[in-house]
Amino acid sequence: QVQLVESGGGLVQAGGSLRLSCAASGSIFEINAMGWYRQAPGKQREVVATITSRGSTNYDDSVKGRFTISRDSAKNTVYLQMNSLKPEDTAVYYCNAGIRTPTTPWRSDELWGQGTLVTVSS
Repeated sequence: QVQLVESGGGLVQAGGSLRLSCAASGSIFEINAMGWYRQAPGKQREVVATITSRGSTNYDDSVKGRFTISRDSAKNTVYLQMNSLKPEDTAVYYCNAGIRTPTTPWRSDELWGQGTLVTVSS
């Protein structure tokens, strides 16, 4: 019933910027932590950045200082501002969220978006 939809991916030159968005829709009681993960061809999925419901953030060392994660609780949306992009950042980026629904408010379900492709050319 609840769905995460990412947007904002695309093709950009090295050194450029992109802003990813992920909106949660459906019957939602509460959203806990949210985050961004990525998976490059032939590699396993890795965490990029996370943010708690209280605004505490964590970043992978590879993106620290270049990427910024933020959230708008009123819109059930999380963002990833990506600056100084490198070819190594090329991957499918996935949104992740811990969500409680009105029917099961005692349980937090971890959901994933469908992914959005980011391609950085050199």
